[in-house]
Order: sequence, then structure tokens, then C-alpha cells
Amino acid sequence: MKTTIKNISAREILDSRGNPTIEVDVITEKGLSRAAVPSGASTGCYEAVELRDNDKNRFFGKGVSRAVRNVNEIIAPKLTGMDCTEQKKIDELMIELDATENKANLGANAILGVSMAVCKNAASCLQMPLYKYIGEISDTKSIIIPIPQMNVINSGKHAGIKNDIQEHMIMPIYAESFSHALRMSTEVYQNLKNLLKNKFGAAAIHLGDEGGFAPPIKDINDRLELITKSIEDLGYEKNFGLAIDSASSEFYNNGKYKIIDNEYSSGELIDFYADLTKTFNLISIEDGMAEDDWDGWVELMKKIGNKIQIIGDDLLVTNTNRIKKAIKLNAVNCVLLKPNQIGTITETIDAYKLASKNKLRSVVSQRSGCTEDIFDADLVVGLSAGQFKYGAPARVDRTAKYNQLLRIEENEKDNCVYYSL
Repeated sequence: MKTTIKNISAREILDSRGNPTIEVDVITEKGLSRAAVPSGASTGCYEAVELRDNDKNRFFGKGVSRAVRNVNEIIAPKLTGMDCTEQKKIDELMIELDATENKANLGANAILGVSMAVCKNAASCLQMPLYKYIGEISDTKSIIIPIPQMNVINSGKHAGIKNDIQEHMIMPIYAESFSHALRMSTEVYQNLKNLLKNKFGAAAIHLGDEGGFAPPIKDINDRLELITKSIEDLGYEKNFGLAIDSASSEFYNNGKYKIIDNEYSSGELIDFYADLTKTFNLISIEDGMAEDDWDGWVELMKKIGNKIQIIGDDLLVTNTNRIKKAIKLNAVNCVLLKPNQIGTITETIDAYKLASKNKLRSVVSQRSGCTEDIFDADLVVGLSAGQFKYGAPARVDRTAKYNQLLRIEENEKDNCVYYSL
């Protein structure tokens, strides 16, 4: 059969930060499909294990040769001869081969590389666009073009700064189409670049890991004011909302949150966020509370969850068990989906389905250590998730995803709709 897996092989390549990551090839009689796995910087402690070599003589310990060997020597022999269209069966076999809760034996990066490449090859064998194939295997067949959460200012770990709000984003919630939304967003980004350069000089337009600017602005109010000004300069104030990703686990210690020089209790931080929503058109907060501060999450939802989007990332790590707990506690109203947090496409689909069934929104996200692989652009459309995070419109590892969404929109111009919050 043309869908039978003939060979699987892996190699070590570089991600957008110049660190090693894993790339996997899957070959059937139909041809070769290739997938590259991204890597995070601020990672939740409940994520599946990204297997690194820890050999200080190679890549300062960040090599992934062990993960490569696990694909070539353990996974490949077991999957060769299987039907690449049996995504769930293949993913479940790899989970069984690993035999740990967090994929610590084989590595989530090894397993995900195979899972992605298998998915791509199945779509190719069936002569389907990848997003349509993902729609088929997830039973979400409507074509929805998503709203970007575009990162325009980086701080925290993404900019090498300790104890700070990590991402400051714009969301084009009112647009005629994705291409229109992308044009407006890119204009805001470019205008912000000019505002920063004029105010602080050329050093202020250096880029963080996600492609957003990393200016010398300590106060989040000042950052959001500048972003708002960039939007207003262009007459787009009715088109955009603002969003932040606090990555608060990074500045949480002993029950306290420290942002730059200010320390907050959970309640004080919630009040801080509530004030931001009153001052700015802030419509989404991701990881507002730390990954173990469940009480804080519940109170945050009570305080402003009926007004804005409260997204769990480090809290949930694309894991259905943690999503179930969040649903029971009413701790979030939106789930972030990152395939490399959980390790397989099947588990990512399961997380989306659980969220959707319980009327939670979903956002598909890349990682700060990204590659040129455009899989996630097809994933967000295939799932009909409606929102995505791929960073700024800068650097090819980011723009490749935006460009793929433009192609999908063009291909589905008579069948798609732009997502509405």
C-alpha cells in the first residue's frame, strides 16, 4: 500500500535560537515527509520531557543525539510497515513504547517529530491539504481562519530579563479577512518600531526570541501605552484588542509574585490585572497566575473571567488531566495548545476536543525556539481553534506560519470565515 511506512529517520538540526532540535523524516511509497520540533524557553514543570543529552562538551549540554537515536533505533523499527493514516494507533504505540507519564524515556521531542511527520505523510498519501486531513481526524471540518495574538514587545525570559511580564500582544479582532488582519497588525508592528527608535534610539528595536521588540521600558503600563499609541496613530483603535502572556511561574516564589522591583500576593496581582483591563483594551491574559497557584487562578476567573479571556498554558500544558481539573474548578476559560508540551498530535487533538466540549476557547501556539516548519499553521485551521500565537511578523521561522495561513485563506476563500471572539 502507498500509505505503508517504509522508513523513519531522525537528525539533529538547529532551531531559531541556534540550539539543537530534532527533525524526523517519514517515507512511504508516496514519498518523504519531514517535521521539525520546536522548543520552549519558559517551560511549565508539568510538560512532557524534552530529552537533551546533558553532555557539556556538545552544545553546552543541549544536544538531542539521544532523542535522535531513540527515533532511529527504537521507534523506527516498531513503526515500519504500519499504515501512516492510523495516527491514533501510531501515537498510542509510541506512548506505550515510552511507558512513562511524561515521555521521559524516549523524549517528547523524539515522539512528536515522528507524530508530526506521520501526519504530514498521511495527508500527502491521501492527496489532501494538511489542514483538511487534521480536520478529518479531529472531526472539526469547518474552515475557520484564526485571529493572531501577535507578539510585538518581548520581555521576561524571551528578552533575557528576570521577573517581568513576558509577552505583549495585539489582536486584530475586527477585520474583513485574515489578510486584512495581518496587514493591519504588521503596520502596527512597523509603526511601533519607529516610535521606539525615535524615543529610545536604535538599541530599542532589538528583537527578543519571539521577534517582538525588547525596549528599555520597565513599566508594563508604559509598554501598553506605546502599543496603544501605535494602533491609534493608524486609526485602528476599533480593530484591535491587547493581550499579555505573564509567564508568571517565572516570577513566583514562596507564595509571592515579583515583577521587576514590585512584590505582590495573589490577590494583589489579580487587582493589578483588573486595573490593567480598566486602563487598556486588554482582552486576554495568559498564565496570569503560577502553575501551582490554583486558588489564584480561581480568584482571577471570579474577578475578571466574565470580561476577558483567561488562558492556561503552564497551568495546563496541553494535558487533558490538568484541563479536566481546571474545568472542575472553573480556573480558565481558554486553553493554550502546544503539541511539544504533550508529545503527540493525537493528544493535542484530545486536549482541543475536551476544551471545546466544555465551551473553552483554544489558542494554538508555537514556542520561542521555533523552526521553519509550518505544521502549526495547518493545525490551527484543521482544529478550527480560532486563535494562534506565532510571535511577531519578523524572522522566517515566524513569518513562514503567517504566510501559510495566507495561502490557506486564498485556497479556501469561498469556504472560510475569519474567527470572531
